[in-house]
Amino acid sequence: QAEAADERLATGENTALLGVPIAVKDIVVTRGLPTTCGSRMLEGWIPPYDATLVTSLRAAGMPLLGKTNMDEFAMGSSTEYSAYGPTRNPWDLDRIPGGSGGGSSAAVTAFEAPLAVGTDTGGSIRQPGAVTGTVGVKPTYGGVSRYGLVALASSLDQAGPVARTVLDAALLHDVIGGHDLMDSTSIDVQWPSMAAAAAREGDLAGLRVGVVKELGGEGYQRGVRDRFDEAVGLLVGAGADVVEVSCPHFEYALAAYYLILPSEASSNLAKFDAMRYGLRVLPDGVAAPSAEQVMEATREAGFGDEVKRRIILGTFALSSGYYDAYYGQAQRVRTLISRDFAAAFEQVDVLLSPTAPTTAFRIGEKLDAPLAMYLNDIATIPANLAGVPGLSLPSGLADEDGLPTGIQILAPALEDARLYQVGARLEAMLQERWGGALLDRAPELEVVP
Repeated sequence: QAEAADERLATGENTALLGVPIAVKDIVVTRGLPTTCGSRMLEGWIPPYDATLVTSLRAAGMPLLGKTNMDEFAMGSSTEYSAYGPTRNPWDLDRIPGGSGGGSSAAVTAFEAPLAVGTDTGGSIRQPGAVTGTVGVKPTYGGVSRYGLVALASSLDQAGPVARTVLDAALLHDVIGGHDLMDSTSIDVQWPSMAAAAAREGDLAGLRVGVVKELGGEGYQRGVRDRFDEAVGLLVGAGADVVEVSCPHFEYALAAYYLILPSEASSNLAKFDAMRYGLRVLPDGVAAPSAEQVMEATREAGFGDEVKRRIILGTFALSSGYYDAYYGQAQRVRTLISRDFAAAFEQVDVLLSPTAPTTAFRIGEKLDAPLAMYLNDIATIPANLAGVPGLSLPSGLADEDGLPTGIQILAPALEDARLYQVGARLEAMLQERWGGALLDRAPELEVVP
């Protein structure tokens, strides 16, 4: 791949990312390379085709370094639920790198890859970005093709960039973004250049910024709040008009999400039946097992505890007699959250919040407390429910533990370029404030047996 890129460079071709290597989250199918989704269920599966975004990466001449670890089928917030073991945070190897796409963020943080692709269903690009000190972007739903993404929750999943800077993320967004006939949810619009928006940075005078009242305060670590408040102060100093905005239904986002996502996952993962591809386990002591017995034995062995938990929850929520009370009600809450966004964006140009309520916690700390684990995505989930774009960038280090924190910028649907323009300007001001410590420091790594 690198030699092919060199040959293209020798002919005078010189696109922005030609020859730049990239890592891809292991939920994105790659022709000729294993795609496991962090699960035993797909152990040994070699896809016969590329995801559309991988086709775009190859066309851009970006060598594929490899696939990155993830929570099984993207269900998790810490990258501890992988069948292949946890990923560690390069800032502190005893801590998590966020999830579900902690592998992509950790690879960029540890200088193993200059760029990576992740997927974001409820914050799985942005939340790892916050706790690893990287930039993570969830594009507008439909802005990057989902063809070739192993589906978790089809109405929520979205692929996006993981990078060290806002401009790097914008350059990658331009490569993977755009309309795709292979994806029925892909939006057919003329997208502006994200890299051009990031390079402009822009004058922030007069920019209307809303601080989301419901995404902060109780439950948010002091160091996270301090760095967020400092970032807001920089925007005020640059001439932005900052106001508090209330989105009253955001407080129900977590509950609605954990009915909608498991319901869609229950449906999407039903295809893993031990008959067509992936793992097949025969039940013990059965001479001529039925298809149902093989399916049961395979799913028992192939799915991890968190995946089973969510499938059970989703199946219950969709069952007769409970559909309207749970799934239907969650969808109504989703509509109210979308209306909250619409009302907020009538008042302001962008919304701000901390990306994650805390810095990275220790590996194993929340494995026995799934509800506490779910709360890590409390600030990122609303954007997925409404389909609006969000960008997380490093906001500095928390005083308590010296670990990275993140600030989240949200914009109206289709206004991804606005994220990059505001994000690049804020990034520049933040780096001036703390000397670019997050950007330039390569954390000291040690080999863990």
